[in-house]
This record gives sequence, C-alpha cells and structure tokens, in this order.
Amino acid sequence: MSVSAEQRATRHIAVALGLTTASALGLAVLYALGGQSQLEGILLALALGGLGYAFVVAARRLLPQGPFTEDREPLASSEADLEGFGSDFDRLYQDAEGEEGSGQALARRRFLLRMFGAAVGAMGLAALFPIASLGPRPGDALFETKWRKGSRVVDEQGKPVKAGDLKVGGVLTVFPEGWVGAADSQTLLIRATDHAITTRPGREDWSPRGYVAYSKICTHAGCPVGLYQHSIQRLLCPCHQSTFEVLTGATPVFGPATRALPQLPLMVDENGDLRAQHDFDQPVGPGFWNRER
Repeated sequence: MSVSAEQRATRHIAVALGLTTASALGLAVLYALGGQSQLEGILLALALGGLGYAFVVAARRLLPQGPFTEDREPLASSEADLEGFGSDFDRLYQDAEGEEGSGQALARRRFLLRMFGAAVGAMGLAALFPIASLGPRPGDALFETKWRKGSRVVDEQGKPVKAGDLKVGGVLTVFPEGWVGAADSQTLLIRATDHAITTRPGREDWSPRGYVAYSKICTHAGCPVGLYQHSIQRLLCPCHQSTFEVLTGATPVFGPATRALPQLPLMVDENGDLRAQHDFDQPVGPGFWNRER
C-alpha cells in the first residue's frame, strides 16, 4: 500500500474512533442527566457504528491482504529478499527527517492504538451508568419488614387496635404504626379464641387473649391471603387455594404453598393496645433462592 493510501486510511480510522469516543461520552453524560431514549439510541448507534467502521477500514487497508503462499524451498533468503527487508526496516524504524519513514508510520500506528484505547474506555464508561438503574443493593430488605419491637398495631385508617376491638372470629388487616399501606408489612390479625394460645413450641407468649397475626402475603405466589374460615380455623388464599391452619402456626394443609405464613409475635401494653414484640419470625412472601442468611 502506498504511503498516501495508508495516511488516508489512518485519518478515516481516527475520525471513526473519535466519533465513537465523543458519542460514548455524550451517552454517559446524557444518562447521568436523566436520559432521553431517542438521543441515547442515536448516540449508541454512532458509537458502535464508528467502532465497527474503524475495524473494517483497519482490516482492509492497514493489515496485509492474503492469501499468501510461499514455497518451502529454498529456505535461504535471496539478495532481493534481504534488500526488501532492509528497505522495509528502514521505513518503519529509522528516523528520517523530512521523509515518509518509520517515524511517521510507527507514529500513525501508536496514534491509532491510543485512539482505540480512548474509544474503548469511553464505551466502558458509558456502559457503567446503566448499572445505576438497578437501584441500591437490597441488603436485608428481603428479610425484614417495617415491624419492629414495640410497633403499635393499627388498622388501614391508622387507628390503633386495642385488645377488646375484635370479637372471637373477627379478622382485620393491620400495619405497624406509621407504615400504613407498606406492602411487605400487611398482616392479618385474627381473634381465634378468647384466651391465650400457643401455635408452636417456643411461641407461648405470641398470641395474647387469643389474637394471632400472620403475614397476609401468601408464601406460594405472593397473593393476599384474605379469607378466614373461623369454623375450621383456616386461612385461604383465593389465588391458588393454598390453605393454612391458624392454630398451628399457619402451616399449609392444602394447595401449592409449602411454607407456613410468617407469624408476628404480639403483646398487649398497659393501655390495652396491641403491639409487636419484634418482626416476623421469618421472611415474608414467596420463597426465593435462598432464605438462609
């Protein structure tokens, strides 16, 4: 390839890589400022298009074009080969002021490598910004709700629930005070009996005066468990008919759910208000990949 043709190819590649760098940086800035879908698409297309064009030109104009064949014999280089090698070596590596030699040929290659590095770096920077769209790390959010030690039990209007508000067989959707409407904290409060009950060993003081509280979120698919059948002391999820035994810790007895509803330990304060002893005994909602911390 002639020197002028190589120079033209180098310019084309440099312009393409410059376009890629500018577009990728523009994409990163636009995304950081709030984004705009159409402009982001245009900038991404320009960045990728410029990079692709640079690769194509480099492959077709700067790299040796094959196919190449050479006889295995003789292995010794001829005088013409030696002279050609010397000429190429001089063109590539000797400093020749005022001449089109190595200095410029090698400089062009270094320049293109730097341009390529800048383009790839800008693309990498732009690719990092969408990670922010994934939001903050969940931390313990999958394991905890808004219920805390001493949280007062309130109804959907935010009114505190007292121990005498429900008759036996009554049921009410409740939340921790200050968090009415919190999806992960919605709870079914049931007056199953008129005396304290123990749903499972170790839960002797969780259900004062016959009150039990279970997460309203079904452990199968997350539907609201809203049907209470007092005559048989069972909760029913209307989505897939999972059924839970109220007096034995809401263990599943029918349907696709395989995990009991998490139970909220209750207590009655000196004013007769129902409060939570602490958060649910286990994570609420459908089972996910691994509930072990």
